[in-house]
Amino acid sequence: MRRVTFSADDFGLSVAVNEAIERAHRDGILDAASLMVAAPAATDAVRRAKALPSLRVGLHLVVIEGPAVLPPADIPDLVDAAGQFPSDQLGLGIRYFFRPGVRRQLAAEIRAQFQAFAATGLTLDHANAHKHMHLHPTVGRMLLDIGREFGLPAIRVPSEPPAVMARCGTPVGLGDRALYAWTRLLRHQARSAGVATNDHCFGLAWSGHMTAARVRELLAHLPEGDSEIYFHPATGRDATIDRLMPEYEHEAEFAALMDRGLRDLVQ
Repeated sequence: MRRVTFSADDFGLSVAVNEAIERAHRDGILDAASLMVAAPAATDAVRRAKALPSLRVGLHLVVIEGPAVLPPADIPDLVDAAGQFPSDQLGLGIRYFFRPGVRRQLAAEIRAQFQAFAATGLTLDHANAHKHMHLHPTVGRMLLDIGREFGLPAIRVPSEPPAVMARCGTPVGLGDRALYAWTRLLRHQARSAGVATNDHCFGLAWSGHMTAARVRELLAHLPEGDSEIYFHPATGRDATIDRLMPEYEHEAEFAALMDRGLRDLVQ
């Protein structure tokens, strides 16, 4: 059988993102959203989620390019004076792997984010990480180990099948195939922890550009098993979106989730 979940990342990033997620769930095809618990509009996101009991909400763990929950004094090796994680993925990856002191601070912050999610009163449906940093073996292990303490049932494995993307007309390079192979480690970690995973994930190659036409193309080539297609929707541009994701087509992704033809096709 083929099953598909339509999800949205960055819930809580801004009111425009939250509005899109609420509307796309009420009147579109959106099934789930991942909450950034320390983001500027997180309180607004939680309020909306509580009014949408059928929206499945999980934790969008932030350990790169975003705000931390703990104060900078508690995690000085992770964030700047404003409490923000840097954007340097390679540098962070090296520090998370090789420095024991950094790993202790990282574990404390991951636990704090799960605690912050629990404090919302929302049911924890899943977890994943901003920029897919849970593909880092240290982050992935901590996400699973700490998450289980909070009843974590499932995580996203960002495994986008190169063969499917090729059939959709998207060039597939060596890096794409290497990343797909690397996701096996996270899947193994999750299975060892007794945490469920999706079989396939779509949104990497077209991140920020998941238009209705592309969703139709994916659905025509959807493989057997459990697939997740994730989006970054917003009802409009704002300063936060322009600063962090200036090239993303947030409004086009929102339009895809609201597309009546897609809704009929999915049903």
